[in-house]
Amino acid sequence: MLRFDIPPVNSNVARLEAFITFSFCLIALLGYPYLLPLLALMGFVRGFWGHYKCPSHRLFTKVMVKLNIAGKKENAGAKMFANKILFVAATIASILFYSGNSLWRVPATALVIFSTLEWLFSFCAACWVYSYWYKLFPPK
Repeated sequence: MLRFDIPPVNSNVARLEAFITFSFCLIALLGYPYLLPLLALMGFVRGFWGHYKCPSHRLFTKVMVKLNIAGKKENAGAKMFANKILFVAATIASILFYSGNSLWRVPATALVIFSTLEWLFSFCAACWVYSYWYKLFPPK
């Protein structure tokens, strides 16, 4: 479902955020998973409150617009859905890590894979699922 009640996001800013997610998760998998709660926080703010309430998104947008590399505008609904998934996965990974369970690597690896698809190939798997879901079950 397209969201017209919130401002659209710039495509390259979303790609930069995916690259940051990729980087944080790769660093976590290399033995330093202490940034995973920060990913959960960013996913929560961007997913439930909107991208323009996230300080990092606002900073990235401001810098990239000034440099004229922000990209085209995209509807924020699917990106918010993707950030909700980021929140859930990063929260699960954080809880598992801080409870001493080595299964935290599973959601972190999934985030590496899907964020790589986003920043490298501009393919947002969560966005695809989001649009497919609303084709199957349109709102009444």
